[in-house]
Amino acid sequence: MLLAGAAASQAGTQVALVALPLVAVVGLHASAFEVGLLTAAETAAFLLIGLPAGAWVDRVRRLPLLIRTDVVRAVAMGSVPLAALCHVLTMAQLYVVAFVTGVATVFFDVAHQSYLPRVLPGPRLVAGNGALETARSAAQVAGPGLGGGIVQLLGPPVAVLANAAGYLASALFLRGIRVREPEPEAAAGGSLGAQVKEGLAFVLRHPVLRMIALTTGVANFFSAMLVAVQTVFLTRELGLPPGVLGLMLSASAVGGLAGALCAGPVARRLGQARIIWLAPVVTGPFALLWPLSGHGAAAGWFALGSGAVFFGAVVYNVAQVSFRQLLCPDALLGRMNATLRFMVWGTMPLGALAGGAVAEAAGSRAAVWVCAAGFLLVPVPLLLSPLRKLRDLPAGTGPAAADGTASGPAPEAADAPGAAV
Repeated sequence: MLLAGAAASQAGTQVALVALPLVAVVGLHASAFEVGLLTAAETAAFLLIGLPAGAWVDRVRRLPLLIRTDVVRAVAMGSVPLAALCHVLTMAQLYVVAFVTGVATVFFDVAHQSYLPRVLPGPRLVAGNGALETARSAAQVAGPGLGGGIVQLLGPPVAVLANAAGYLASALFLRGIRVREPEPEAAAGGSLGAQVKEGLAFVLRHPVLRMIALTTGVANFFSAMLVAVQTVFLTRELGLPPGVLGLMLSASAVGGLAGALCAGPVARRLGQARIIWLAPVVTGPFALLWPLSGHGAAAGWFALGSGAVFFGAVVYNVAQVSFRQLLCPDALLGRMNATLRFMVWGTMPLGALAGGAVAEAAGSRAAVWVCAAGFLLVPVPLLLSPLRKLRDLPAGTGPAAADGTASGPAPEAADAPGAAV
């Protein structure tokens, strides 16, 4: 049920990835900066409430929270086609919808990553994360093409309605989970501020977690730049219609699906610690294909570059997310995940604003060049970290119980054909 809920939620999200910017670009004739601002609104919540969200998640049962946040996202997205039907839709409403959805997503994502270790024992975490990543990657393949087709045939607001339906379906699937969730332990730190500080200290004092946070934050900054400008770049610079744009993004996501299917075997063959830094080193340079794409068949370079980068991102995630879950005691999981989300997703609104500003000032192709160059910098922190000298993660890092005990290294459990989210 958890996998089905994740698949439904991701399918709707991937449809909206195409539909919401197209509502702005096609329906409301938004400028490049306005589209960048829309992307920033979606991710601003990670900067504003990311840290306290983790402490709050650790205080409540996680499954009911997952269901409620899905319902909030469904209602917010459902307001877009309703307003369009009444001819009152504005960019201001899109900004509000994006922000409300982003706030709910903060709580959903932190609770989701913290809930999985409660229903799967440590040795099965990599397999569980792999299954979730496979579902997400499959949605990334099908969703944009479906969204682009709906936009071309029925208009952008109808495609946003499909997103709302995906969130509702996710809530229904999650309601079907019958695994008994224990009541959360009373927090030792007392106040919310003390708990937030404890989560920050756990991440910042760990040398590997620090480097993972820095690397992923850089990657997400430039990813957000790309997301902010790619709709403008593909539709106005390359002249792609919405349907072809959706197919282009779906083709790009095939790389992510391939990464999800290959990540387990790659981790076993090369080592889980090694693939954390090796994946971005090998696939990052393919980002240079984005600004080199052109009209007609040359637009395919964009899909090829994105596919390679997607592949590397998923393989990277197989190690780092499972490592985080295995390392951290259950009582700290929400705060640890929220701290990392704050650090790595908090760069996204800044990247989106930067992308919109560069595109407005110098054109969308110039902004894409900046994104591509930025991806060459992504692996630098990892290359300067202890991970570069390791094949597998240290033996002391294993499934941590609440009392701090640990078992063997995570890579030995990587027997699933997939990666982590």
